[in-house]
Order: sequence, then C-alpha cells, then structure tokens
Amino acid sequence: MDPSQRHDPPLVARRARTVLLGVSFALITVVTVVDILSPPEVHLGPFLVAAPALTASFAGARTTALVGAVAVLAQAGVAIARTSLTDLNHTYQIFALILMSVVVTFFAHLREEHESKVTRLRSIAQAAQGAVLRPLPLRSGPLSIASLYLAAEEEALMGGDLYAAARTASGTRLLIGDARGKGLDAISEASLVMGAFRVSAARAAALPELVTSLEAGVGSAQDSGETGEGDTEAEFAREEAFVTALVMDIPDDEPVVRVANCGHPPPLILREGRVVALDSAAPSPPLGLTAVLSADVVVESFPFRVGDVLLLYTDGVIEARDRSRAFYPLTERVAAWAGVSPAALLRLLSDDLRGYVGGRLGDDAALVAVERRAPGAAWTGAS
Repeated sequence: MDPSQRHDPPLVARRARTVLLGVSFALITVVTVVDILSPPEVHLGPFLVAAPALTASFAGARTTALVGAVAVLAQAGVAIARTSLTDLNHTYQIFALILMSVVVTFFAHLREEHESKVTRLRSIAQAAQGAVLRPLPLRSGPLSIASLYLAAEEEALMGGDLYAAARTASGTRLLIGDARGKGLDAISEASLVMGAFRVSAARAAALPELVTSLEAGVGSAQDSGETGEGDTEAEFAREEAFVTALVMDIPDDEPVVRVANCGHPPPLILREGRVVALDSAAPSPPLGLTAVLSADVVVESFPFRVGDVLLLYTDGVIEARDRSRAFYPLTERVAAWAGVSPAALLRLLSDDLRGYVGGRLGDDAALVAVERRAPGAAWTGAS
C-alpha cells in the first residue's frame, strides 16, 4: 500500500470529532430557528439537550460544557423571541437544560479520565512490547530481514506469537513460535522462550542444544505459577500449555538453512516464481511436551540460495477464514509476489490477509521474511 494512502488514526479521530462538534452546533441552530418560527403551542426547546449529550460522547468536559452553555443561551434567545425570560414554561426548560448539561458534562469528565488511564496503560504496554517482542534487524550478514506482528484485537499489542533473531560467529539463528496458552500465561511463556533464545542462541553449539534451552524456558513458565484453592482450572491450563516453534540456523557461507521443527507450520521458500514448503520428515514435539512425547530433536537441511526468500509464519495466517469459512490459501497467494523484497512481501501479505478476513483476524499472526543476498550486493535497507 502506498504511504500516501495510509491514514493516521489520531488525525482521522480529530477530524471525526470536528465534524461531530459541527453537528452539535448545527443541531442547536436548527432547533432554535424552528422553535422561534413554530406556533405558540409548539415547544422544541427540550430537543436542545441532545447537543451537549452528543458532545459528551466524543469530547471532553470543557467542550461539553461549552456546547451546553451555547444551548442554554439559545434557549434563552427563544424565550425572549417568543415571550420573555420570566415565562414559566421557558424558565423550566432553561433550568432543565442547565441541569442536564451539568450531568452530561460530569459524565464527559469521567470518560475523559478513563481514556487518559487507558492511554497511559497502552503506553506502558507499548514499552513492554518493545522490550519483549523486539523488532528484528533489517540485515544480518548476507540476509535481508523483515518482520510483522498482526494483533487480532486492536487493543492488544501482542499475544502468544513470537519471533527473534540472533547473530552467531558463522551465521544467523532465527526463531518463530506460537504459545498455545491464553492471555497473560501465553505472553509470559512467549517472553520466557524469547529470553532463553537470546541468551542461548549464540552460545549453543548446535540446534538440538538450543532447543533444549528453549524447552527449559517453557518448563520454567509452567513451574513458576503458584495456585491456591479454587485455581484448578488455571493450573490445568498452565500444565497443558506448550509452544510450537521453528528454530533455524542460516550460515553465511553455505547456501542452506538448517531447521528444527517443533510442531510448527512449515516455512515456505519463494524461488524463481515457485513456492516450496520445507516440510519436516520428522518434526519434534512442541516445546513443553518433551516430557510427554519423548523424542530426539531432528535437524534437517534445505537449500537456501541467493535470491531465495524464506517466509516464516504462525497459524494465525493459515487458519484465517473468509465469510464462507474457507482457510486463507497462503501458498497460492504468495506465489504471485515472487521477486519482491521481504518488506514488500509482508506488506502485500498483510493487506491481502486483512482483506480476505474482512478486516479483522480471528487470531494473532506473526510473519518473518528473509532473503539471501549475494555477497557484496548493494543493500539499501527495508525496500
């Protein structure tokens, strides 16, 4: 999507508030004029309370009080134009309008305070997200990298999906995963797995050793929660939690990618207009289930040559459904975008995915695209 076509949410919200404020003042004007021109037995003054009530739904206390004051002045003008300010009917209308304006102004004040608290909490959440789910480097050795996190809920900045990258002496190691728990438990497990990866990725001699370290991270998440009486359901959910993951090693000087698949959807490689799924012949159990499903960690090697683009994703992508409940055809869609940069690929995929589901995902989704470039090739950053 062209940047000029994107909309700044705060700017759109400000424009919407300006339009609604204009509607409030227009309402006061229309009701006042019609009331003055109406027969003596017709009184439209009570409708003026709609203006401050409408304003309270989108504006702050000061703006609401201003609209309420303008409505009261308009009602006074109607009283003067039709009879007098001391007319009992108009006096009651003015008094009722003042009372209602005070009430809705108070509620606007409460809403404003609540929104301020929510804004502060979102700022804290953004800081926490930046510390936990760090953006991947745009380049690592001969690799060009792009990453994207798509939250299912607008209010949620991150969930149980995760990704991380680490530089080693001979190449780059990548992690993408999906914590199967829910809520804070899933976020906690995701953060522990990413922390274990960052600590161990450069130190572990081989991928099986690295996977063992990640497994220990999931185990610490399951053991860290203390439950009391009445917390049986939460304890069961924690014990049943696990993390599907792909752990990859991409050497700088070999045209291969080494993959340890721990129950995760297979990565895709875009190569010369074709899409190849790197299916594992012997996937390992998800992290957290090794004690239940004992199995050795199998590492498989796949060709990953110059010009190839490796696409990693979580099941929030392939399990997305359209209105007919059909799953998103990831392989068919990305085949049309062969040859684009990793950043462009994720932009196209994100826009197409949101359009496919009607704008709202049913589950969080994480995406990582990696391109191997020729040694010494010019690099201009995220293209």
